[in-house]
Amino acid sequence: MSAYTQLTQHQKYQIEALLKAELNQTEITEIVNVHKSTISRELKHKQDSTTMD
Repeated sequence: MSAYTQLTQHQKYQIEALLKAELNQTEITEIVNVHKSTISRELKHKQDSTTMD
């Protein structure tokens, strides 16, 4: 079983910018060079944190 990859702050900013540029999840994974599940977890985390406000 492989370990989860923790995103750097730079990667998180990069993902946010790419989402604003309306790239899809697959395109973002190729640019940031992480697994799709890593992007998926980050998006879920961002969604959960915004609903708590």
